[in-house]
Amino acid sequence: MERVRVLVVDDSALVRKLMSTMLACDPAIEVVGTAADPLIAREKIKQLNPDVLTLDVEMPRMDGITFLENLMRLRPMPVVMVSSLTVEGADVTLRALEMGAVDFFAKPDHDLAGRFGECAQEICDKVKHAARTRPRARTTVRKLDVAPRLSADAVLPRAQTAGSRGGSPIIAIGASTGGTEAVRVVLEAMPPDAPPILVTQHIPAAFSGPFAARMDRCSAMRVCEARDGQPIQSGHAYIAPGSHHLLVMWDGAKYVCRLHDGPPVNRHKPSVDVLFRSLAASAGAATIATLLTGMGDDGARGLLELRQAGAATLVQDEDSAVVWGMPGAAWKLGAAGEMLPLDHIAPRLLALARQPLAGAMRA
Repeated sequence: MERVRVLVVDDSALVRKLMSTMLACDPAIEVVGTAADPLIAREKIKQLNPDVLTLDVEMPRMDGITFLENLMRLRPMPVVMVSSLTVEGADVTLRALEMGAVDFFAKPDHDLAGRFGECAQEICDKVKHAARTRPRARTTVRKLDVAPRLSADAVLPRAQTAGSRGGSPIIAIGASTGGTEAVRVVLEAMPPDAPPILVTQHIPAAFSGPFAARMDRCSAMRVCEARDGQPIQSGHAYIAPGSHHLLVMWDGAKYVCRLHDGPPVNRHKPSVDVLFRSLAASAGAATIATLLTGMGDDGARGLLELRQAGAATLVQDEDSAVVWGMPGAAWKLGAAGEMLPLDHIAPRLLALARQPLAGAMRA
């Protein structure tokens, strides 16, 4: 099997060394070179023809965003952005994803040498998945330590019976790699009086607030980062904080957001499986759920639980997904009643919400 050839672009010599060391630990990856700035990177891309680029945001002579814009116009290729965990870094990274970057990796904000090693599995997975995407315009090998994989049982036991106390429809969305743009496409198409939407997007804690603010600016709905105990209302979309799982609970006379500081589920926090399981228990057949682009399989089992509870379920199709991992896993599991292109998702969600208990797909 051919290894994924990676060019590491970062103005910090320490980060270049750490990134190269981490990536070289994976036998499926070959670091073919490094570059201290975009102008050097431009020449090395011509010379080395890498499969994937890891690209720092802040660099001398040309910033990462400008370079990315030029790259995606002249020579589109898979790019993983490397960003700082700051509000400013989050906003720039979200712009990079809009422009065609496949994914991003958040640098530790302190103790780089110590904490980079903890992220080895994450960055290797992101690079390997990026290599399998279709970019769009707009050494000694050691075994990597992998965190234990927990199911949604670690946060919320599966309910024996499904609920549907409120009766009114609730829309749930799960996404990961490529999801910030996919979620934007869905929310932009929603009217201001759409049913409430709950979104779990795999994203670091420092990024979820800026992401919610960006979605609020582009949607007719009111979009916010979810707060614990917040009532769930029509015309509002709630983004899971990057530091907590988002659950939906019935609180006497209304549905509310609940935040749970439990362990990562499927190595993610927030986890889509946790959101979907909570809806299977609290809303059941009143739920319309969709799983969008993302690597891995988080959300697949939760979507199946929702379908078994009578909910309408659909996934994004492979052609329109940046990574068809999560929706593909759900489809193969029989968790989804429909598979649609991204630009068909929002109209279908709305159509299902208008049907009594969202219609035949809930069977």
